[in-house]
This record gives sequence, C-alpha cells and structure tokens, in this order.
Amino acid sequence: MADLIILGAGGFAREASLLVEEINKARSDYEKWNLLGFIDEDRAKWGLILRGYPVLGGFDQLAALSAETRVISAVGDPVDKQGLVEKAAAQGRRFATLVHPEIALGDDVEVGEGVLINRQSVLTTSIRIGDHVSINPCCGVGHDAQIGAYSTLMWRVNISGAAVIEEGCTLGSGAVVLQGIKIGSNSIIGAGAVVTRDLPAGSTAAGVPAKVVRAAEKKEAQGNQEK
Repeated sequence: MADLIILGAGGFAREASLLVEEINKARSDYEKWNLLGFIDEDRAKWGLILRGYPVLGGFDQLAALSAETRVISAVGDPVDKQGLVEKAAAQGRRFATLVHPEIALGDDVEVGEGVLINRQSVLTTSIRIGDHVSINPCCGVGHDAQIGAYSTLMWRVNISGAAVIEEGCTLGSGAVVLQGIKIGSNSIIGAGAVVTRDLPAGSTAAGVPAKVVRAAEKKEAQGNQEK
C-alpha cells in the first residue's frame, strides 16, 4: 500500500477521499492507497476528522512524513490548487493521479500527474489532460480536446471535440464548450453557460450563448463553485 495525503480540507477534499475509497474497492490490497489524512494551512481545521480521516495540520506536518508519501491537491480554485502544488513540490513530493475505476481511458488519452477524474465522466479519444486538472462527476470530454494544467471542470461540464481549455480555467457546473472553441488561460465560465466562440485569456463569461461580463460581475458569474 502507498501512503497518500490530500492537500486541502474542504468539500472538494472530502469528495477526493471518497474517490480514494472507490479506487481501493477495485484494487488488490497491494495496490490500495493508504489515505493518512488531510493537510491544510487553516488552523481552525487542524484536528478535525473528515469522513474518518484526520486533518493533520499544515505543511510542517507534511514535511515530517516519509519521502515516499504521495500527495494530491484537492481544491477547486486553480490559483489555490497551484499554490498547494508548489508548496508540496518544494518539499520534493511526488503527486498521485486518481481516476475512478469505472472510467476506461484509451491508450491515446494523455493524463498528467496530480489529476482527479471522478465517476460517470466520459473521455473519448486523442485527449490531453494537463497536470493537476480536476474533473468532477458526469463530465464529458470529446475527441482531440485539450485541458490545460490546474483547470477545474465542475459537475456535468461538456467539452466538445477539438476544444482547447488553456491553463488555470474554471468551468462551472453544466457549462458546455462547443467543438473547436478555445478558452484562454485563467478564465472562468459560469454555471450553465454555452461557449460558442473563442474567449481571450482572463475572461469571465456567462449565459447562453456565453458573453464576457464586466470585472465587477466576476464573483456572480462564477456562482457557487466550491473550493
């Protein structure tokens, strides 16, 4: 069994612990993950027990663990996610990749390190998934699509064939990206939006069809997306 730590201790991290359990059910004892608990810099969470696993403390506690312990960053916000990854990488940590056992990935689907792919998602062919991408349940990713590092797909996002999602994007629940569309890095797509044209980097877009909204409306457009 390989020891594993989840970085973050919010709702997304608790869902990641469930994914670990579902993976373990499908594996032999030798291949299972031994989930030690969570690491979070929020002192108010230290000592809590989440789904049966402890919040061990901050990154000083991670440093005390065996060098063989793998980690995975389980927060939805790409900026926060990258920050946790960089702290762990500075300690020389290696990252786990967690893919739900019911998901069959073809040989031509490239999946980076630190990726989370949850149940009932479908990825077809010739797809590239960058490092530390999070794909929530019931998402669809079509042929030749690319998803950049640190991006997060909330529930039931659909990425059509040959679409390109650049690094650090957040796609809200139920968002749809049509075929061949490119979304620039660090963009936010609101829940239920349908993206029908290319969007520049740093865009916040909402609606059907999706339109770029003013900076003052960013928080509203993102909706209730969970870290």
